[in-house]
Amino acid sequence: MATMTVSLPDPMKEWIEAQIAKGEYASASDYVRDLVRRDRARRDQELTIEELRQIVADSRASGTGNRSVDEVFAEAERIAAARGLIRE
Repeated sequence: MATMTVSLPDPMKEWIEAQIAKGEYASASDYVRDLVRRDRARRDQELTIEELRQIVADSRASGTGNRSVDEVFAEAERIAAARGLIRE
């Protein structure tokens, strides 16, 4: 396993030490590894600019919809919840 040295402001260092003291993490390394795993999982769920542009283009090409704003937002919430971005 590789070693990496990171400099943190005192409040951040104290925060990590508090999480370790609570028993949530075994060490600062354990805490940082968890942050990296969570960040990678979150980024894996993000859409790229190209994907967003394609969604907009598809939407424009499909013409005027017949769903209400409430229906559109309900669907958006279902999609976000399925991706773990919000809780239902």
